[in-house]
Amino acid sequence: MVEIKLVTNQAELEGVLALQQANLRKNISADEAESQGFLMAEYDLPFLELLHMTSPGIIAKDGEKVVGYSLVALPETARHHDLLADLVENIERCQFESKPIENYAIVAQLCVSKEYRGQDLVQKLYGGFRDHYANQYTYCITDVAQANQRSLKAHQKRGFQVIDTLDYGGIGWNIVLWDWQKKAAQDS
Repeated sequence: MVEIKLVTNQAELEGVLALQQANLRKNISADEAESQGFLMAEYDLPFLELLHMTSPGIIAKDGEKVVGYSLVALPETARHHDLLADLVENIERCQFESKPIENYAIVAQLCVSKEYRGQDLVQKLYGGFRDHYANQYTYCITDVAQANQRSLKAHQKRGFQVIDTLDYGGIGWNIVLWDWQKKAAQDS
C-alpha cells in the first residue's frame, strides 16, 4: 500500500534522487517524454538536503521504495538553483488578482514512478503538500514546461491556474498558481 508522508531521512532523499534521474528528459526517449511527461531540473543530493532542512518534501512510498515525490522550496532556498532562482525572479514580477504574490511555497519538482502512474498519486501528493503547508502559505506556485501537456493537465486538475509565462534555456514555461485560500476549488 502506498503511503503519503513527509521526507524524514537520508534514504528517502536518495530515493527521490534515483526517481528524478530515471525521469529526466535527457534520460528518456522523446516518445516517452511526450506521452508520459518529463523532468527538466536536475538536483543533486546537497541541494535536496538544503530543501529538506527548511521545507521537507512530500513522498509516496510503497514499502521502503520512494515511488513519487513533491519537493517543496521556499523562495530563499530556491535561489540556490538557477532554474528555481529564475522562477522566483519571475514570480516577484507577477500579480495575482491585481496584487503582488507573497507568502508562497514552490513546488520545486513533482514526479511519480512509471509503474505507479494512473493511481491518482499526483493528486494525493498535492493533497499532502497542501495538508502540511497551507496553514503557513497562501499560495503554491510552480512552473510547467509548455511542451509537457500531461503535467499541465494534472496541475490544472488540482486547481492550479496559469498566471504568466517565462522563457528559460530556450524553453517556454507556464507559471501556475494554486490559491490555497479558495477551499472549494481545491477540494473538488
